[in-house]
Amino acid sequence: MDSIGPKIRVIRGQRVLLDADLAEIYGVPTKRFNEQVKRNLERFPPDFMFQLTSEEVDNLRSQFATSSLWGGARYRPYVFTEHGAIMAASVLNSPRAVQMSVFVVRAFVAMRSIVLDYREILGKLEDIERRLGTHDQEIQSLFEAIHELMQPPDGPRREIGFHAKIKDTPEGTLRRDRKQNAS
Repeated sequence: MDSIGPKIRVIRGQRVLLDADLAEIYGVPTKRFNEQVKRNLERFPPDFMFQLTSEEVDNLRSQFATSSLWGGARYRPYVFTEHGAIMAASVLNSPRAVQMSVFVVRAFVAMRSIVLDYREILGKLEDIERRLGTHDQEIQSLFEAIHELMQPPDGPRREIGFHAKIKDTPEGTLRRDRKQNAS
């Protein structure tokens, strides 16, 4: 028995199995499977089972690039949610159907776990993206401040340090006067 996981598809936002896939899993012909389902339609509300539209069938066929996805079936297939797949096992009432329903449930549970893990990872990535978005703005502001500091100042620069002013007078410079007075 191949893995059930790859046979689970997402249609109309729900994880489902095609009638032909379920019939194969439960070991019955698709025709017999659908006969049993139709005899027990009250057990299959819309959240357990629904029939694909022509557009959905065409979309599935195009995804698999085959002219006929289910061996030339002339009808629009039914799809079954997790609960519908379990209910189908109960209407078939064969030992294999009961046994395989356990595998079907486990496959849906595994898919649910994968989706939850995916959502958790996606949430973490969005959080990192939000943080990096604010960091980018802060880094840009920092670069702008650095570029502003690197610009030459406007107007003449004031000299740094102490400069003594020496006045020239008719008798000589102020320093000479002091030297002369000291002698």
